[in-house]
Amino acid sequence: MIETSFIPSNLKTDSVEEGIISWRSPSNIALVKYWGKIEPQIPKNPSISFTLTNCFTKTTLKYRKKKKESSTFEFAVFFEGNRMPAFEAKIKKFMERIVAYQPFLLAYDFEIHTENSFPHSSGIASSASGMSALALCLMSLEQRIDPSIDTIQFNKKASFLARLGSGSAARSIEGPLVVWGLHEQVKGSNDLYGIQYPFKVHEVFMDYQDTVLLVDKGVKQVSSTLGHGLMENHPYSSARFDQAHAHLSQLIQVLETGDLDNFIRIVEKEALALHAMMMTSDPYFILMRPNTLEIIERIWRFRKETGSKLCFTLDAGANVHLLFPKKEKESVNRFLTEEILEFCQNKHFISDEAGSGAVKLDDVS
Repeated sequence: MIETSFIPSNLKTDSVEEGIISWRSPSNIALVKYWGKIEPQIPKNPSISFTLTNCFTKTTLKYRKKKKESSTFEFAVFFEGNRMPAFEAKIKKFMERIVAYQPFLLAYDFEIHTENSFPHSSGIASSASGMSALALCLMSLEQRIDPSIDTIQFNKKASFLARLGSGSAARSIEGPLVVWGLHEQVKGSNDLYGIQYPFKVHEVFMDYQDTVLLVDKGVKQVSSTLGHGLMENHPYSSARFDQAHAHLSQLIQVLETGDLDNFIRIVEKEALALHAMMMTSDPYFILMRPNTLEIIERIWRFRKETGSKLCFTLDAGANVHLLFPKKEKESVNRFLTEEILEFCQNKHFISDEAGSGAVKLDDVS
């Protein structure tokens, strides 16, 4: 599939020889989950997510014009200061997917330096923040070559490109709520790039809190890519896709009215449905750990005893995201300290909240 609207015409690289570009792009946490896709990175169901603030990837792109353009990509990847050949196969595949939309990739040598504010591959959507940060750097280079690109087109194409590296990366460009995937009730929604949620949002959700509990900071035993593939012949996939559409429809009113009880119901059901798909695929697998379940049980008990609006969600991993209104921050932090931290690896957690999206950092042209 080639989306012709994103193919540039007559890009001339003559005036852009070398430089440095840096972006910080956040992770996101899906409220309605995307699980299952077709190539090239087209979701089987729509999703909506909070863009985060403190869980992010910082990527710096160094580029230098080749003396002679070639038919091969020339780049090196460094993660937290160390050369990472293991990452380069994924970046090469990404470049192969996007070169039709950014043909100038063949005209430059690149160094890609990246680092996370959170543990890599532990279920905090590191591929979403990482691929979106790289896509933004490449879009900034394209904008240097073609200064006529405006902000709307820049963000739209950045999301489109990021999606070709990691589907959920399409949701990490803007914020605080982003929809990706076609949904009949969400105007402008589509399968090619994420859009800012277009409807009215109650003020309680504008600074919603997300405390990420690091239950297991190790690399996941089963990658998200493999998990998505197992939805292809999953016996419950059709019902799951219908459920996601229905939940997103229900969230429209919930997000407008600030109905936290129904927000909790939908978000927790989505988290458990995601992991139910993993546990009933062929082959089946479990990414939750015993401490994940203990934390969930304690959240439910705390909510029942106190009337709190605290809830949880999960991504494709063992870690737990505590979602709650900002006004409950003090009581939730007390609950975290007294009852939850012992179940986190080394008592580690990240305090985060809904944010406004990626940020371009100071760079040198």
